Amino acid sequence: MSFVQSAPQLPDPYREDRVLQSWLARVLPDAQRRAAETDFDALAAYAQHAYARQTNTMRAEPVLTNWEVWGNRIDRIELTETWREGPAIAAQRGLVADGHDRALGEYARVQQFAKVYLYHAASAFYSCPLAMTDGVATVLRDAPNAMLRERILPRLLSRDPATFWISGQWMTENAGGSDVGGSETTARKGADGNWRLTGRKWFTSAINAEIALALARPEGNPAGADGLALFCIETRHPDGRWNGITIDRLKDKLGTRELPTAEIHLDDARAELVGEPMHGVRAIAPVLQVTRLWNAFGSLSTMARCLALTRDYAHRRTAFGKTLAEQPLFADTLAGWEAGFEAAFHLAMEVALRLGRVESGAGDAQDAALQRLLTPLAKLWICKLGVHIASETVEAFGGIGYLEDSGIPLLLRDAQVFPIWEGASNVQALDFLRALDKLGIDALVDAVDACLEEADGVVSDMDAEAIHAAIRHADTWLRDHAGDITALQAGALRLGTTCARTLAAALLARHAAWAQRRQGDFASANSLRRFCAHGLDRIVDALSGTAETPSPFRPSP
Repeated sequence: MSFVQSAPQLPDPYREDRVLQSWLARVLPDAQRRAAETDFDALAAYAQHAYARQTNTMRAEPVLTNWEVWGNRIDRIELTETWREGPAIAAQRGLVADGHDRALGEYARVQQFAKVYLYHAASAFYSCPLAMTDGVATVLRDAPNAMLRERILPRLLSRDPATFWISGQWMTENAGGSDVGGSETTARKGADGNWRLTGRKWFTSAINAEIALALARPEGNPAGADGLALFCIETRHPDGRWNGITIDRLKDKLGTRELPTAEIHLDDARAELVGEPMHGVRAIAPVLQVTRLWNAFGSLSTMARCLALTRDYAHRRTAFGKTLAEQPLFADTLAGWEAGFEAAFHLAMEVALRLGRVESGAGDAQDAALQRLLTPLAKLWICKLGVHIASETVEAFGGIGYLEDSGIPLLLRDAQVFPIWEGASNVQALDFLRALDKLGIDALVDAVDACLEEADGVVSDMDAEAIHAAIRHADTWLRDHAGDITALQAGALRLGTTCARTLAAALLARHAAWAQRRQGDFASANSLRRFCAHGLDRIVDALSGTAETPSPFRPSP
């Protein structure tokens, strides 16, 4: 009988994840970690179950039926099995509720996003509506409309599947994606005091959601983004009929194919004003801050899945007399991917930690500044890295990695959405630039210095100097170009990438020092050495393509 290659197996995503285990041991209080481990283990077990099912069953997608047999318009959507399982998992495991649980204090977001990290890769992108639900809950938590808040918020934060609701966010229209100022959806206030929305929404992900936040322009409001207001729509009437919503079609997408993303028309859809009848973009901004962090963790989850499968396969596949794991070049290449992933993990978790501190009231101005500055950086760099590692994973599996039946191409197709969703990389870079204009770069420089001080005496001088030089160069470049908006915008992506990689390296250095001192573990230090060796500084003169200043730590573009 001819040889048949054994397929990779997915290790326990919680118990066998060194990076996650080590980080939680350092940061999350022992009692809180023990209390959460039932959920951590359950999500890991579900991930293994979902992976086994994925590799042994035909892939399914949602199905839209516009008309029933007698000619009535119904716009019924049949969801996939994983999506039908989603509400119970999300509610029972607190995937949204944990982030808003005051009893968890400043570690609420850390606990929540550890769960998101374990769940996303198994969720068939049910994490998308959970991200939006989390963001909408954040907005409604402080909404001036008390009746709306009291009626809807408990549903979004419910731990009971019978009462749990998910939310969408309807911003994108034909006129543009990130530039919502040209939105054409109108809002009319009737004699009964109720608002009605009319218009077309071009991307409405998770159209099965029970509610959605939508931008619309009240009659008489000025053009542009400031003239938009933020509304909450319950998507269906109590009898189950759509609330002025017609589903034109489901999007035919490169990836995220189990996620029902629709094009819809609103025709006098009843809605409630969330805040004032102006400045809706400003009102929805907290949603974006939260969902961008979900993007980063979704990308991390995908990378963790890629690396776990590649690592397992490397010990199963033999070529030229050795397993792939024993081939020096393959082993070195895989270690490089793992180093980048580990640095990205520490950056994302730092944002979650700072967000939890700010929301719980335990944080200070430094926490608030870092959370604001690091959120677009995490989205910008981590989501790009995720696509790179997913692509490398396809190559690592060779021809099998190019076959849909293996499940490997799905990782790449799904990863590609992360740099796009909630603002592409250039949008994140410009948002970071706006945050710098308000907050300055000192918070980032101070954070790097503080991490290096904690790592002093353990992390190598070469790595520490590379980190120090990169953040100082970013600081110098920013000050040298102050007032030159063209140069700043042209170089924003490289500046953001440099700052993201440098902060990630500093955070990894701090953890590596702790792991060596407390656990005798040198793995994180090895990852740091590899990550720094690839160069942290990406800043060049974006208009000419030449480096601003020579640096031994900056590779050629």
